Amino acid sequence: MGRSRLLVAGFLLLISLIGYFFNTRSEVNPVTGETQRVAMSAEQEVAMGQQAAPEMAAEFGGLYPGEREQALIDRVGQAVVQNSQARNTPYSFDFHLLADPQTVNAFALPGGQIFITYALASQLQTEGQLAGVLGHEVGHVVARHSAQQMAKAGLLQGLANAGAVAAGDYQTAQIAQVVAQMANMRYGREDELESDRLGVDFMSDAGYDPNALKAVMAILERASGGAQQPEFMSTHPNPGNRIQEIQMEIDRRFPNGVPAGLKP
Repeated sequence: MGRSRLLVAGFLLLISLIGYFFNTRSEVNPVTGETQRVAMSAEQEVAMGQQAAPEMAAEFGGLYPGEREQALIDRVGQAVVQNSQARNTPYSFDFHLLADPQTVNAFALPGGQIFITYALASQLQTEGQLAGVLGHEVGHVVARHSAQQMAKAGLLQGLANAGAVAAGDYQTAQIAQVVAQMANMRYGREDELESDRLGVDFMSDAGYDPNALKAVMAILERASGGAQQPEFMSTHPNPGNRIQEIQMEIDRRFPNGVPAGLKP
């Protein structure tokens, strides 16, 4: 019986690996310089994001009705895109202010659909802080984090299933599922830190002081009310840790100090 389980587990493992390497392709990201495995083209990412955008907006109470507020989001978002490497990518960026007055959040769909809730936007005090948030989300898009995560998710689930079959007991199967989930979370944290670094670069290119992104982290920390779960159990790093990473990128970008004249 044990031998049969191992054979089945081995078969599942093989199928998972074959599926991953044959259904994805390796590409060098022109913005980050990283080699990634993705399961869709940039055009497919754009189509997926545009198709999902209305439903995502509905989940947060629809779009905010204020034209002046939306115009600000559009202006700052497009400044970040048009003055950075993002303008040379095949993505179609569209910025949306969501009506949700309680959920402090911003996120990006594949292909360039970017959202920020009114709850977060109303707490931002400067254009630079808004540019930092939107630059971070543009970073997720150009780094192709969603496409990369979708490709990895299938592989990790297959590996977890193979481990569960090989173990042959419920408890170990549960552990295998948790391991796969934790691996996905780790990738999520790495993506967030990379997007913070890209956000620093993109907002700086657009003429905004990158220190404003550190102020955003302080806002997120206050909004959490101290109710964060441990970092290793979250897809987002703790804001305090992100501030350190942001400062490191600022120091790398401006070794002689942030130049005067950038918008706060």
